Amino acid sequence: MTSVPTPIPSRTQYVLDAIKHRILTGQLTPGQALVETELAAQFGVSKTPVREALKTLAGTGLVVMSQYKGVTVRMVDADMAREVYDVRLLLEPEALRRAVRRGASLDSARTALTRADDATDTAERSLANREFHRALYLPCGNPLLGRMLDEVRDQAALVSAVAWAASPSWEREAGEHREILRLALEGDADGAARALHTHIASFVERAFPQATGQAANQEGTA
Repeated sequence: MTSVPTPIPSRTQYVLDAIKHRILTGQLTPGQALVETELAAQFGVSKTPVREALKTLAGTGLVVMSQYKGVTVRMVDADMAREVYDVRLLLEPEALRRAVRRGASLDSARTALTRADDATDTAERSLANREFHRALYLPCGNPLLGRMLDEVRDQAALVSAVAWAASPSWEREAGEHREILRLALEGDADGAARALHTHIASFVERAFPQATGQAANQEGTA
């Protein structure tokens, strides 16, 4: 008998989406405490949906639960950036290569790119950029690969939010996105994958140069 996943109650989903949006747009900053009673009052709900939403966010890596400090927004440092972007570098270019080789539609990626270009605020642009990357890897033909990348998606967005707050680089990344999509639409699977790899690697190198140095040191001692 196949088990059916228990759906998240609507109030919990509402709180979950609202807290996630605040974290990924910088309204809630890394290290900031998330107090159940305060959040419940803000959203007009009991503490139960807030507690469940925070547990879910802890599972995705956006918040940290501590017996002594309570719940806080996850801190972003070079180690976290390297871990998250290592996974993306290993999986995302290959997923795009497979999507292009199987002739998958990239209309959603084109739409997301247009939305990012037309965005009027940071939150809208960030969301469109996340959808652009997802539209590139999701049609790879391997649902498990897509789900694995989905699992690090929020953490990657948190890293990006912190990096953009310190040094906005929207225009450069928008140009790289256009080049990646151009190669993919032309059917150049390897070229698109290489461009995507360079795009992901160069971002973390610019935003967290110490992460690159740590990775190189680890490779040298391996």
